[in-house]
Amino acid sequence: MMTPKLCVVSASLLWLLLGLSAGSFFKTQGLESRANLNSPSFTIDWSNNTFLKDGVPFRYISGSIHYSRVPSMYWEDRLHKMYMAGLNAIQVYIPWNFHEISPGKYNFAGDANLTHFLSLAQQTGLLVILRPGPYICAEWDFGGLPAWLLKNTSIALRTSDEAYLEAVDGWMGVLLPKIKPFLYQNGGPIITVQVENEYGSFPACDYSYMRHLYQLFRSYLGDDVVLFTTDGAGKSYLKCGTLEDIYATVDFGPGTNVTKAFEAQREYEPKGPLVNSEFYTGWLDHWGQPHSVVSIDSVTKSLDQILSMGANVNMYMFEGGTNFGFWNGANGGGTAFNPQPTSYDYNAPLTESGDPTDKYFAIRDVISKHSLIPTGKDVVPVPKYAYGTIQMSLQATFYDVLDKMAPYGPINTTYPITMEQMQQYSGFMLYRTTIPFNVITPLYLNSTAIRDRGYVMINQIPQGMLTRIKNHSLSITALEGDTLDIFVESQGHLNYGPDLADPKGIFGNVTLNGTVLTQWSIFSLNFDGLMPNLRHIRKNMVKTKITTNLEQPSFYVGYLPDLSTINPPQDTFLKTSGWTKGQAYINGFNVGRYWPVKGPQVTLYVPASVLKPSPEKNVLLLFELEKAPCGPQETCSIEFIDRPIINGTVHNQFNTIHGRWKI
Repeated sequence: MMTPKLCVVSASLLWLLLGLSAGSFFKTQGLESRANLNSPSFTIDWSNNTFLKDGVPFRYISGSIHYSRVPSMYWEDRLHKMYMAGLNAIQVYIPWNFHEISPGKYNFAGDANLTHFLSLAQQTGLLVILRPGPYICAEWDFGGLPAWLLKNTSIALRTSDEAYLEAVDGWMGVLLPKIKPFLYQNGGPIITVQVENEYGSFPACDYSYMRHLYQLFRSYLGDDVVLFTTDGAGKSYLKCGTLEDIYATVDFGPGTNVTKAFEAQREYEPKGPLVNSEFYTGWLDHWGQPHSVVSIDSVTKSLDQILSMGANVNMYMFEGGTNFGFWNGANGGGTAFNPQPTSYDYNAPLTESGDPTDKYFAIRDVISKHSLIPTGKDVVPVPKYAYGTIQMSLQATFYDVLDKMAPYGPINTTYPITMEQMQQYSGFMLYRTTIPFNVITPLYLNSTAIRDRGYVMINQIPQGMLTRIKNHSLSITALEGDTLDIFVESQGHLNYGPDLADPKGIFGNVTLNGTVLTQWSIFSLNFDGLMPNLRHIRKNMVKTKITTNLEQPSFYVGYLPDLSTINPPQDTFLKTSGWTKGQAYINGFNVGRYWPVKGPQVTLYVPASVLKPSPEKNVLLLFELEKAPCGPQETCSIEFIDRPIINGTVHNQFNTIHGRWKI
């Protein structure tokens, strides 16, 4: 039996004999000339432990990229760089919540134009390994599930619960028909499709649920497409994550005993191709923890071992990208909660802004030992520009524009209800009630009530903060009839683990001197809708005297310099040093969260796609939650630089926890 490596070389010689260049060969592998094929097919050769593409043994070398984390203007650039590294495939997650924003309301335009992304991949010469969920993890908000599912407080996620399956069936009934024309056998780039994701790491172990998904996928995609599962390289994960008729693959990172990891796959797939569906080139970050770095040597050594065995591999991530807006997820649950920052750089071969790193070239060198590397257009960084320091001034306090963010007023309830029950799925919410008696006592929330960070104000004067994990009580002084406001920030829904159902806002009662507070007015706040028009709002503001280190959450505005000398606009990085915590918007686009006092991330990546060419003005708005570096009648400054600051190079230890690197 020939190894997949030898098969690839033999195929390349055949193409060369036909007069094709190495680049043409790779494009043929990537389907550009498939129009000449009568019956394209992608199957499993069980007897020879390999995939077959059009009847020829085939091994994929793939990398993960998330279109939802990369501006669409850069999709072609990133795909080209992946192709030039020697990849013949990419792996793609589809985040359900990115497309079905509210029940029955779909978005497949702009940066959510999935079919355009798939077409670009095919044009580049790349096959596609598709991971449509419905759950994806991916350090993405709620693991890709839409938060509106949590309006049903009894829903059992990732199970055969009727309410959950009804929502899944509705979504897949929209998505899968869009996918079918892009299957390889239909002339598209998609060679395999994953069912669910790492289900063996979820405690439900509901085989009826997995069978339902299998039948659902088959009903829409047909019987010819190769369906697969992915789980950690351990029997305990594969036990509940696999299902007969769905090909079982594993995932593991550098430093793992490659032979033993694939032995775990062989327990469930005695025959067929070896596949590592997630080989970790880096790892994720959390606020307040060092930036994750995985050494080049450890990555290349393990990758070489995998390829030398003739195995198929997908590198997760090849480019991480950015959690723009409120899309970051969080890990934890119970007594731990660790939200991820805006950057999803992942210490990947391509940086957050798409630049090739030393790791990129080292990986390309390893691939070149096992497969032909295409030649062509050079791989270069995207241009960056340091726009310099700009002045910021107070535009409005949160209270000044409350009527604009909640134009229909509050909803009145006896007890607090969650964001999801208010049909708001990210961002911020205001809870308001009246103090029923004179008091000097701790204001107390139980350990699971605040989700995730609450700023407490009496008569609009900041008193302090309540947080999900550490700060559950706060001493306040108030008089009967005073207004109590709790301004709550969602820091991202959990994306992994048994406690996946993670409602936001206030999830429980607020007690004062042992008395449960009732009669709440709850304001659902539309931040993204307000931002484009906020700079036109003028207020004669005098900030309330502050008695704590907190200020009223407030909006600050500044203008980038005239871009006439640097047209077209270029990528840049917003350096948030000196500011405390908040959200940044440029020209109405939600660039993401900043929290430099916590770190590790200090800069926010600003892609050129959000900047306007001269003579239009480019407007920066910061919503500062805690404390700005200037007073109400002063100006602050903030700087745009030409490089990222996402912290140092601290190596993390490897633990065999669901087959991943763990911080």
